[in-house]
Amino acid sequence: MRGRGLHFRFHLWLALLFALIAASFGISVKNQSVRCIAAERRALLDFKKGLIDYDNSLNLLVSWTSKEEECCKWKGVGYDNTTGHVVMLDLRPRIIYGIFGGSWTSISDFIGSLYDLTYLNLSSNPLTGFIPHQLGSLSRLVYLDLSTDNFDQSLISDNLEWLSHLSSLKLLKISHTNFTKATNWPQVIQSHPSLSVLHFEYCDFAEVDPSSLVHFNSSNSLSVLHLIWSSSLHPSTFPLLLNISRNLVELDLHHNQLSSLIPDSFDNMPALEKINFEDNSLKGGIPKSLGNLCHLKELNLRDNKLSGPLTFAVTNLSGILEILFLDENNFNGSLPSFVRFSSLRELNVAYNRLSGHFEDNFGNFSKITVLDLDENRITGPLLDLSKLSSLKKLSLRGNQLDGLLPVNIGKLSHLVLLDVSNNSLHDVIFEGHLFNLTKLRYLLISFNALSFNLSSNWTPPFQLDFIKMSSCKIGPQFPSWLRKKTNFFHLDISYSNISDNIPYWFWNLPLRLMFLDLSFNQISGRVPNLPLKFDRIPLIDLSSNLFHGPIPQFLSKSTTLDLSNNMFNGPLSYLCTNKDSGLSYLDLSNNLLSGGIPDCWIKSRRLTIINLENNNLSGVIPTSLGSVETLQSLRLRNTSLHGEIPQSLNSCTQLRLLDLGENKLTGIIPPWIGERLENLIVLRLRSNNFHGNIPSTLCHQQFLKVLDLSLNNISGAIPSCFNNLTTMAHLGSSAATIEFYATAFFGRTFDDNLLVIWKGVEQEYGKILGLLRLIDLSCNKLSGEISREIASLHGLIALNLSRNIMFDLSFLSVLDLSNDNLSGKIPLDTQLQSFNATCFAGNSRLCRDPLNKCPGDESPKLPNNRGTEIIAESDEELFEPLWFVTGMIARFLVGFWGVFCFLLISRFWRHKYFQLVNKLGDWIKLTMALETVKLQLRLRLKD
Repeated sequence: MRGRGLHFRFHLWLALLFALIAASFGISVKNQSVRCIAAERRALLDFKKGLIDYDNSLNLLVSWTSKEEECCKWKGVGYDNTTGHVVMLDLRPRIIYGIFGGSWTSISDFIGSLYDLTYLNLSSNPLTGFIPHQLGSLSRLVYLDLSTDNFDQSLISDNLEWLSHLSSLKLLKISHTNFTKATNWPQVIQSHPSLSVLHFEYCDFAEVDPSSLVHFNSSNSLSVLHLIWSSSLHPSTFPLLLNISRNLVELDLHHNQLSSLIPDSFDNMPALEKINFEDNSLKGGIPKSLGNLCHLKELNLRDNKLSGPLTFAVTNLSGILEILFLDENNFNGSLPSFVRFSSLRELNVAYNRLSGHFEDNFGNFSKITVLDLDENRITGPLLDLSKLSSLKKLSLRGNQLDGLLPVNIGKLSHLVLLDVSNNSLHDVIFEGHLFNLTKLRYLLISFNALSFNLSSNWTPPFQLDFIKMSSCKIGPQFPSWLRKKTNFFHLDISYSNISDNIPYWFWNLPLRLMFLDLSFNQISGRVPNLPLKFDRIPLIDLSSNLFHGPIPQFLSKSTTLDLSNNMFNGPLSYLCTNKDSGLSYLDLSNNLLSGGIPDCWIKSRRLTIINLENNNLSGVIPTSLGSVETLQSLRLRNTSLHGEIPQSLNSCTQLRLLDLGENKLTGIIPPWIGERLENLIVLRLRSNNFHGNIPSTLCHQQFLKVLDLSLNNISGAIPSCFNNLTTMAHLGSSAATIEFYATAFFGRTFDDNLLVIWKGVEQEYGKILGLLRLIDLSCNKLSGEISREIASLHGLIALNLSRNIMFDLSFLSVLDLSNDNLSGKIPLDTQLQSFNATCFAGNSRLCRDPLNKCPGDESPKLPNNRGTEIIAESDEELFEPLWFVTGMIARFLVGFWGVFCFLLISRFWRHKYFQLVNKLGDWIKLTMALETVKLQLRLRLKD
């Protein structure tokens, strides 16, 4: 129903109205004996003085001149060829400026002088101010359109008394109008004698007292009511609107934030054919009285909070329904039978919680063109498609379907879109599945266990625009059929087991390309430098393949570019451009790129993410990176950079992740990092040559979750203000991932990852990086006391202060580690033994002098053959008890057979498991192949 026009009857009535007006206007041009009324002509000229023509090319007001005696020839003006009176005024679109602002007086006089006006259209103009009461004097007005496009300001109407005087009015359109003081608007609508079509859009209404209204259907004329996009429509108004006219044919209340139950009051509207309550917050189920609407053909309840079994909800609905949209609700239960809805053309119940499997749910649905069951819990094999001969859109994405892809899908000659992605279908696709799909434009079959067996000379019968086949087994050869149908704008064949050289013909990409994803294959070869100029800025992902050679210039003309985990080499000079770049996401990590980072980022003002880590780069961090003020993530880890952090980066105030670790950077840690980069979540400067103190300005970082300054030459004391690190100081929930909005064009988000030393092991955190709370200051030259304020960081998960001078101090006068929930053994032969046990109180899992001895510390001392003493380990440390070994074996057997039996019983999870194993195997093979080739290339470069 979204985007549909008015009801057919209204279309017919409106067409006749326009035909009559246009015919009258046309006759008036030919008839030279009748002239327009002089007073009305003068009024129009006076009216023109207060107008501004937005677009001279429309040339509308130019024809309004005092030299032209016949105003019937003026553009936008029509008059009666018998009486000479002006009957039509059409000043759309965007011709008038400010007429409802400072010049309403003249306009009021102007309107009051055109008593014979039947058509007035001021739509699509930025109208503001009060709607004049003089409109009520136009008693012959049939059509009135005041729908403005001014989102900043609105029209105002204190009451609708003027509307009650327009006794001939058939159609009224008003938008962006404030009716908060017009409490009589329902009464005026109910009692209007002729109003047939009423549109209110983006209007604000006053709360209406139900007791002040007459509860019967006063209107005998209103047949179409659109009251949409109103944020102030009170729930008490809802029942009133269901009693406004017994002749109502179309009721549209979408996007109104209604949050009540749907009133069970549809018995008073027997003529209803079309209902649209989309995008509200309606609760409960579908009322029974909807089943009494025997003429109902279109019902749209999508994007609400309706609930209950869907089988019960659709039981009472009219059997002549043609369009039914119930998607994005909370309906549950089994997928009901729709057999009795033989006239159904469009059915959408996506994004609910429907379960069960396909039986004979649809019967012989020869008329249905759209079937959308996305994101439910439907299991079993696909439905019989042979009876759905008129299907244009079939979307079953995100269910739990398994079994084969029916061969008779190839008989759906009208099919335009096929989406069965994110299921567990397993089959071999051959020409028979596709032979008659001549109108197919959108093919989405990703994340199934599907493979292709197509001959190399096969010619597709369709011309695809949108191809999404990620995780399907297309390889090992590159699909040659793409050469014959290359007008796509979206292509995703990632994770497709392709291990072939990419053919040169493929790079003759369509200029309308918007999305290209070949990632996680083993595609090799060079990317040629072609003079391509895309119509739109595309998203390109070639990551995790075996591409080599220099990066061509045309790839920089993308909005998102991911070339990571390949073997691209050469300099980064291709990034330099004389034009403003649309690049928003750039990932060139884990390649063999060399040379310095070019100092030409001033034209890349839209970049959100830059990742150049793990390359053979050199030089310094370019100053012009500071001009990328939209930057949120900068990762230059392990790129052999030297020099200091440029001060220009203090302009990148949106930075959330800064990783400059494993380089040769020098100087002090700039204080402006804490002062200017206030949105930092991760600061990683690990393994460089920074010296000086930790700047106290870092304490300003209220969002900081990871601070890694380890393996530097930082000296001095730990700042006592670390307790101001707000996120680390508080326990509580947090987003598991750190997401970045990478491109405005596709609206995609990317989860960042980070290498962290955890318990002495380097680990990569991605999906749970946002949960980490870590401070690593190890391997520096820090001295002094361990600040007590660190103990107040209750959200801190990991703190590493090892290998600093503070642990070898012999002159500490005060130490207090009480009640810090510490565990483990206190190091021996240190100054720690000189402190009183109270300094370690409240740490129940801490042991050794000056506290209690640890288990095993009292073991006997035995002489060795060289006369020295060795502390013997206890039996518990040297030997595993029999019960422990037995328990481990029992746990393994129970766990193994539990998982094995579960996979044996559940076909769905069995397919998911082996699909995961296959992906893991492919990833291991790809990684080994990539590392082997990289090693060979490095050896060649050394030779």
